Formats: sequence, C-alpha cells, structure tokens
Amino acid sequence: MSPILPAKTMNTTHSRWFSLWLLALVNLPGSLAHSSEGPVILILGDSLSAAYGIPVEQGWVSLLQRRLAERGFPHRVVNASISGDTTSGGLSRLPAALQAHHPALVLLELGANDGLRGQSLNLMADNLGRLIELSRQAGARVLLAEMRIPPNYGPLYTQKFQATFASIAERYDVPLLPFLLDGVAGNPALIQDDGLHPHAGAQPRILDNVWRVLEPLLRPATDAAAPAADATRSAVPAPG
Repeated sequence: MSPILPAKTMNTTHSRWFSLWLLALVNLPGSLAHSSEGPVILILGDSLSAAYGIPVEQGWVSLLQRRLAERGFPHRVVNASISGDTTSGGLSRLPAALQAHHPALVLLELGANDGLRGQSLNLMADNLGRLIELSRQAGARVLLAEMRIPPNYGPLYTQKFQATFASIAERYDVPLLPFLLDGVAGNPALIQDDGLHPHAGAQPRILDNVWRVLEPLLRPATDAAAPAADATRSAVPAPG
C-alpha cells in the first residue's frame, strides 16, 4: 500500500497572523476551543487534521470532540492545525497555543510535509524533539503521530523518514500513534479527487486509529492499568 499524504504548502501570510488568531480562538462562538471547563487536548497538525477539502465538522478532530462527549470524557479539543504545515511551522506556533490553552495533552501530527519537501530528517527530528520538550515544560503529556511518505522518494529516505518517529518516541519516552492513515492511504475510495487528502468518509477510520492510542491516555492511571492487571492475573495458572 502506498501512503498518500498532502503536499499542499502553507500560505506564509497565515503563519504571521496565526499566533494572534490562536490567542483569540478561545472566544470564538462555535469553536472547538470553547470556554467551558475541562482538560484540553491540543491537536498540532497539518491538512490531515485541518479537515482539508471537507466541512470542518466532518473532520476526525471534530468527530473526536463528539466521541469524547458521548463517552463521558470531560476533555475539550483545540485544533491548531494548518494545511501544509511542517515541524518548523508547528514549532513557531506551539508557544502561543500552549499559552492560550494550557493543554493537558498535545497530539503532534506533523512531519509529512517535511518529508514531501525532501527536508533534512535531522532537522525534522530536532523539531519534533523540541515540540515535545515545550509541551512537557507547559505541563502537557504528548502523543506523537507517525507519518509516512510515498516510496517514490527512494527507499533509503522513505525508510529513514518513517523510522524517525519511532526513534523520537523512544528517545523522549512518549507514546507513538501508528500511521495515522492506516486503512485509508492507498484506497482511492477514501481519497478526495486531488488524490491526496482523505474525504469525509475516511474520517471515522482515522478517528478510530487515533482513539486506540489516545483513549487510554485520557483515563486515570488506575483505570488504565486495570485491563493490563486483569490480563496478567488471568495468565497466572490457578493452583492445582
């Protein structure tokens, strides 16, 4: 399966005013970043999280907010994603987002555009590490999403690109979300006419990919440990 990821570049004008816009986002009616109490999940991503080409309310980030409410989680979602963004762009925007929203958890979904532009993987790795450090310094947990690029970039670059995310996750001891577009990339039935971006019908699948890793991080530590403990007890043979 050949992963398909967006190559759309970010309008540089957006990068200049985004910080001010983000600081005011919490006051916008109808925004995911509403003023009610509850731990904040900050999504820092690119077009895959920005609902590119589809109504915002149909994107996986909006669906995440709905699922959280349906399942009794108090968290609220702030979507700080911009189409075409890179790890460098995210690094320039994150401080304002952290200051504005004080997230409990930051989901980093960046890197695809770094790879599609053939940028330095060392720079991407440094940026991801710094994003993790800044988030932690602000008191947030971090979930890192693995990105992939098509094989036409050459096997060496492609393999090193994918391996970078696992390496960073291990180095900084953060959970890794396996490929965001698993089950979506390479399936024309789930991709928009541009051949790049998932359409609305793919968003629930993307949400399921995220939820499998995210949901345990949102539960209290005792609740999260319970399934593992139960599994361990069931594996212990009963006395004969």
